[in-house]
Amino acid sequence: MPELPEVETTRRGIVPYLLGGRVRRVVLRRSDLRWPIPAEVGELLPGQRIDAVERRAKYLLLQTRAGTALLHLGMTGVLRVLPVDAPAGRHDHVDIVFAHGGDRTERILRFTDARRFGSLLWQAPGDTHPLLAALGPEPLDEAFDGDTLWRASRGRVAPVKAMLMDSHVVVGVGNIYASEALFAARIDPRRAAGGISRARYARLAAEVKLLLARAIERGGTTLRDFISPDGQPGYFLQELGVYGHAGEACPVCGTAIRQAVLGQRSTFWCPHCQR
Repeated sequence: MPELPEVETTRRGIVPYLLGGRVRRVVLRRSDLRWPIPAEVGELLPGQRIDAVERRAKYLLLQTRAGTALLHLGMTGVLRVLPVDAPAGRHDHVDIVFAHGGDRTERILRFTDARRFGSLLWQAPGDTHPLLAALGPEPLDEAFDGDTLWRASRGRVAPVKAMLMDSHVVVGVGNIYASEALFAARIDPRRAAGGISRARYARLAAEVKLLLARAIERGGTTLRDFISPDGQPGYFLQELGVYGHAGEACPVCGTAIRQAVLGQRSTFWCPHCQR
């Protein structure tokens, strides 16, 4: 599943093409993805200028005066900017045709999603979509720090990794980056969240920020289906310390990295470095 760095990489990739452009038409080859596509997408988006392209958690927000289109990539979703005559494939479900620039050349923002776990939703002006309403702080914002994690952890007996992936606590820290941040902070992902000190949470929050910022700079993490809008894969995968390396030597101490299923997700850690 594309995580926050991949979504932010996508946002940065499409901004130069979309910002200030005007939507000419919307082509919906399906009426639903993970959820039904609201009628407002096809009825209100055409004719609108795209005033902002923002990200909240793993949602991309195309903002116009008529409302905001919310795009989520799901597990296999990809957005690309293509020529208007680019032929559509089997899994190309949505085209947002827009014109931008002095020559008003039309292009397509194409949403491809093989497994259809992505979504295209609508948010009316002045409203907050229910899926965004209860989200925690962005991990790269100043509002997120060790105290945020420490306060959220009080009384929790669930594993710290599960808390770190809870979008009500902090958004966008998915399975890969949760494993890597806990490794960098030397915290065992299986430990009860409530049993970890404030000082260790301060280090964990700092490592989350460093890891995500570095991944965004490198273009995200290439895993199966993710490709950035310019057609290039991300380059952060080569730097992963523990994720996907079960049985291999820990890059710090040489101990074999372990793997287990935690909260229905594969978890990787070093039994020597992480306590």
